[in-house]
Amino acid sequence: MDISALLTSAGINIAICAVLLSLYSILRKQPSNACVYFPRRLLSEPVKHNDPFCLERFVPSASWIMRAWQATDEEILAVGGVDAVVFMRIVVFSLRVFTIAALICIFLVLPMNYYGQNMQHKKFHAESLEIFTIGNVREGSKWLWTHCLALYVITGSACILLYFEYKSITKMRLAHITGSPPNPSHFTVLVRGIPWSPDHSYSTAVENFFSTFYPASYLSHQMVYRTGTVDKLMEDAERMYRMLKSIEPHCKEIPLPCCLCGGTTHSFKMLKNESESVKSKTSIDGLHPIHREKERPAAFVFFRTRYAAVIAAEVLQSHNPMLWVTQLAPEPHDVYWSNLSIPYKQVWLRKIATLLGSVVFMFLFLIPVTFVQGLTQLDQLSHTFPFLQGILKQKYMKQLVTGYLPSVILILFLYAVPPTMMLFSAMEGNVSRSERKKSACIKVLYFTIWNVFFVNVLSGSVISQLSVFSSVRDIPVELAKAVPTQATFFTTYVLSSGWASLSCEVMQPFPLFCNAFSKFILRVQEEPKNCALNFPHHTEIPRLLLFGLLGFTCSVLAPLILPFMLVYFFLAFLVYRNQILNVYVSKYESGGRFWPIVHNTTIFSLLLTQVIALGVFGMKKSPVASGFTIPLILLTLLFNEYCRHRFSPVFKSSPVQVSIRNLFRSLENSPTIFQLRLFGCTGSYRDGSTRRAMGEARSDI
Repeated sequence: MDISALLTSAGINIAICAVLLSLYSILRKQPSNACVYFPRRLLSEPVKHNDPFCLERFVPSASWIMRAWQATDEEILAVGGVDAVVFMRIVVFSLRVFTIAALICIFLVLPMNYYGQNMQHKKFHAESLEIFTIGNVREGSKWLWTHCLALYVITGSACILLYFEYKSITKMRLAHITGSPPNPSHFTVLVRGIPWSPDHSYSTAVENFFSTFYPASYLSHQMVYRTGTVDKLMEDAERMYRMLKSIEPHCKEIPLPCCLCGGTTHSFKMLKNESESVKSKTSIDGLHPIHREKERPAAFVFFRTRYAAVIAAEVLQSHNPMLWVTQLAPEPHDVYWSNLSIPYKQVWLRKIATLLGSVVFMFLFLIPVTFVQGLTQLDQLSHTFPFLQGILKQKYMKQLVTGYLPSVILILFLYAVPPTMMLFSAMEGNVSRSERKKSACIKVLYFTIWNVFFVNVLSGSVISQLSVFSSVRDIPVELAKAVPTQATFFTTYVLSSGWASLSCEVMQPFPLFCNAFSKFILRVQEEPKNCALNFPHHTEIPRLLLFGLLGFTCSVLAPLILPFMLVYFFLAFLVYRNQILNVYVSKYESGGRFWPIVHNTTIFSLLLTQVIALGVFGMKKSPVASGFTIPLILLTLLFNEYCRHRFSPVFKSSPVQVSIRNLFRSLENSPTIFQLRLFGCTGSYRDGSTRRAMGEARSDI
C-alpha cells in the first residue's frame, strides 16, 4: 500500500465526515427532530420551536462545536454523573499522551525510519508506507537508540498521566459516595442464597436471621418474587394501557387513510372507564396474597445506618460461603430484576458457560477477519479469483480495495459483537444493569483486541495462527515481524472505524429513521416521553481503548498513524461532549468503576508495545536498545502493582471511614427518619411481580 491509497481512504472518510457533520448541524435545528438530538433536554424543559420558515435553520453551522468545547467538567458531572466524567477523562488522557507521542515520533523517529536504508526514494505520493516504518531501518543501525528513547518518553508520560488521572478519579469517586444525597441503595443489602426450610418461608428465615445477628441495625426486608410468563404479559398490558391513556387527551380522529393498511391513523377505541381497562380485567392485584411458593431465595434487607449496611455487605455471613451471600444493593433503577430469581449456586456455572461461549464466538469470528485480510493481499486475491485480475489492475480500484474496503467490511461484522456480548453478560446472572454493562464492556474489549489486533497481525489460516502460539519464546519475534507490515491496515482502520463512526454517532441514524417513520408515516405528532438513551459504555470504551492500543504499538514502529489518531481523539472530544450534554441520560451510576478497566488496558498496551519493540531491536541486532528496554518493562510492572494496591480497592468496596463520617453527619437516631427511610426503601425495591404479589396498584413501571 502506498501513500496515494492512504490518501484515497483519508479523502473518502473526510468527505463522509464533512457531509454527515454538516447534515447534523441542519437536522438538529429542525423542531421535528428534537426528540432525536435533544432527548435529555426534553425531560427537563420543553424545546422551543422556532419559525419553520427561518432560513438559518437550513444553513450548516458550528454552534454545537463551540457549545461542546466550552462545557466544563462540572457541567458534565451535573448532567451525566461520575461515569460521564470518567469517560471524557479517557479521551483527554488519550489526547495528551498521543500529542506527546506524535511530537517525538514525527520529528525524531519518522526521519530515522525514512532514511534508514541507502536507497533512491520515489516521489512522495508513490512511496510505500513500509518506508515510514521501522522495517526500513537496516540491521545494526546505530540510530535505533532514538526509537528506544521515544519508547521511554512515551511510557514515562503515559504512566505519569495515568497516575494523576487515577488519583483524581479516586477522589471523585469518594466525593460521590460522601456527597451524594440519601439513596435507598445506601441502606440496603441484597441477600442471595437464602437456605430453604420446610418449616417456614424465605421471608421468615430472613427476618429471623437478621433480627438475631443484627438486632440493633436491622430495619426491614423485601422479598423477591418469581416472575412468570403471566407476570410479563401483565406488565406489557399495563404498560400499553398507560401509554394509550397518556395520549388519549391529545389524540383526535383523522379522516386521512393510513399509509400502510388504508384505515384511519387513529383506528382504535380508547377504553373510557377503569372497569373496562386491561388493568381491572386482567390484573391479579387483590386476587392473590403473598404466596410462599412465589418467593425466591433473594431479598433486599434494609438497615438503620449506612455503616451497618456496609458492614453487613462485606462480612461473610455463614460458614458456608454459598449461603447468605450479601452485597450492597444496586440503585432501584439499576436492578436487573429478571436475574434476581436465578439461584446463587448457578451463578458460577453460568459464568463458565458464558466464558466458553464468548471464546467460541471469538474463534468463529476468525472467518470474516481472515477474509478481510485476504483483500489486503492482491496477489493471493487474484490467484484465488482469476476473473478479478483485470479489475484489480485498475489504479483507483486497487487503491479502493486495499485502502478502504477491508476496514469497512470488518466494521460491518463488528456491529454484531456488542449485542452478543450483552446477551452473554445477561446470562451470567448479574443483578444490576451497570454490572451487566461492565461485564459486556470487558468482553467486547477482549474480543476487539483479539480479532482486530492479534488476528490481523498474525493473519493467515486458522492453523497457522494457532501454530504461532505453539512456542511462547517466538511470540515477541512473530509480533515484531508482523506489526510493522500491518500498520497500514491499522491506519485505514482508524480512518474508517474512527472518523466515520463518530460522524454516525452524532447523526444517530437509527433514532432519526424511527422518528421520521413515526412522524411522517404513522402521523404521530406527540413527542415521545421516554426517548432518552443511556450511554453505551460497553461499545464506546472498548473502541477508545482499542485505538489507544493501536496508537501505542504503532507509535515507535510506524509513527505515521499518530496524526490520524490525534484527529480521531479531538473529534471524539467534541462529539461525546455534545452527546452527553444533549442526548444521553444517566439512568444509573456506577461511581467511576470503568476506570480500572481503562488503567489495566493501558498498562497492557504499554507492555505489549515494549515486548514488540524488544523483539524488533533483537531482529535489528541492537543490543543497546534491547538492554535498555528490559528495565522499562520491569518499571512498568512495578508502577502497575503500586496503582493496584493504592487505588484499585476503592473501586471494589465502599470505605467504612466514609460511611462513619456520613453516620455522624446524619440524624440516625430520629424515629421520623427511620420511618421515612423504611417507606422509601421498601417502596423503591419492588418490581412488577412483587407489587402484584403484595396487592398494590402500580403507578409506574
